Amino acid sequence: MKVLVTGATGYIGSAVCEALKSAGHQPAGLARSEERAHLLESRGFVARRGDLTDLDSLRAAVADADAVIHAADASSSDRGDIAKAAVGAMLAALAGSRRPFVYTSGVWVVGDTDGRMVGEICALHPPALVAWRPEVETMVIEAKDNGVKTMVLRPGMVFGRRGGVLASFFADARTRGAVRIIGTGANYWSNTHIDDLADLYVRAISTPAGGELFFACGGMPQPVEKIARAVAKACGVEGKVESVPLETARQQLGPVADCLAMDCRAGSTKAARYFGWTVNKPSIFDEIFSGSYAN
Repeated sequence: MKVLVTGATGYIGSAVCEALKSAGHQPAGLARSEERAHLLESRGFVARRGDLTDLDSLRAAVADADAVIHAADASSSDRGDIAKAAVGAMLAALAGSRRPFVYTSGVWVVGDTDGRMVGEICALHPPALVAWRPEVETMVIEAKDNGVKTMVLRPGMVFGRRGGVLASFFADARTRGAVRIIGTGANYWSNTHIDDLADLYVRAISTPAGGELFFACGGMPQPVEKIARAVAKACGVEGKVESVPLETARQQLGPVADCLAMDCRAGSTKAARYFGWTVNKPSIFDEIFSGSYAN
């Protein structure tokens, strides 16, 4: 199957392309520059020149694909309009084709869960950074009525392969001698190993469930302070965790600070029921102590 992947050189997209290739599919990444195109080709993937702001290039790339995975990072309030236009163009190009389309959202759309565990059917209270995402999710789900096998995935905090938020925790520990967290760290994060997540994308396009939405979280949510203390210990600075006030974090990080400070406990067995998806990779703590971040 020829699979177009947006964000193919990014953290999630590159792992998805590798998983697709391993499963016997032909991943094609959308590349906005010659440098990105060469990078994709060096990894054994097809490069399709295009950009989320160039709707004609998107339509042309989609026309040649048997399935589309939209994994481009758009976690920015000022990119909402770009994301809506790009998704709309791709869905229009796929109309009536019965081909799979997977949209990458995230657990942040549910907002602060305030100590409650939530599943796919829950009220959404997204922070400003991703306030536009629910509209795009709805657009994707409703496109099933136009003959597209659409699915929405909401990954938790993605870790593994030395990337994600964990990478910044390790960088803090190694360069500052302490891990910085926002507030007390009593808030919980749902999490997902990147390789388990990539496997879910492959399963979704192989046996698509049109018009469905799935949380992609592995294991139980964990308190941020516990994660930070584990990183500090793994880096030889045990107990060195610094609390940064939310207002200070907002000045340093912008609106992403409010997302990182949320209590976000999400998960369900829906992906397992629909796709047979199981979590096979190390837990977040195993990854911290003996996985990709160890060296």
